[in-house]
Amino acid sequence: MKELYKKLQLQRLKKLKELGVEYVSPPKEFEELSLALPNSLEELEEIVKNCHLCELSKTRTKVVFGEGNPNANLMFVGEAPGAMEDKTGRPFVGRAGELLTKMIENVLNLKRSDVYIANILKCRPPNNRPPTPSEALACKPYLLKQIEIIQPKIIVALGSSAYHYLTNDPTPISKVRGHIIDFNGIKLIPTYHPSYLLRNPSAKKEAFADLLQVKKLMQSMFEK
Repeated sequence: MKELYKKLQLQRLKKLKELGVEYVSPPKEFEELSLALPNSLEELEEIVKNCHLCELSKTRTKVVFGEGNPNANLMFVGEAPGAMEDKTGRPFVGRAGELLTKMIENVLNLKRSDVYIANILKCRPPNNRPPTPSEALACKPYLLKQIEIIQPKIIVALGSSAYHYLTNDPTPISKVRGHIIDFNGIKLIPTYHPSYLLRNPSAKKEAFADLLQVKKLMQSMFEK
């Protein structure tokens, strides 16, 4: 376990160096260490629950790993846990979660349990602020491994942070929402975060159109 954390930390430092952050380089022999996370959601969750790669581990109540169908064709990725999520250890259970559930059930005609839901960060940032680049870099390998294990056919990126940290594309969410983007062979569709929709009800019409795009794509991919 300690060796795995060392590898995760070294990968994080390498990414930070690529972003221009200066630090003392590790010995050369460590640079080629491979990142070997388990190919099981259960084992991966145990690692994440014991993660201390960033400062959020000191302030969290519970790690919010993700939940849903481990064989889901459709996966939703949000930004980070909020207060209710930090309390319960489950993603999207507050007001934004209620709205997301309605979007899944009423627009996509799916059960929430049919899809998989996760976030860029597994721990709540103080005051629900957006993830910092270093926090996202520390946590992203966990999310990418979840995606690798689940193998969804479609990912819906909820909000600008989710889209930006998944794709490294700084394009504003308002400019890219509803577009179908290739993400390592997976169809990725960005849309507004449910929290944004609660603050800006007028944007619900656009989010509705985006989900209809998701529904149309699912029908073309899975229905004969």
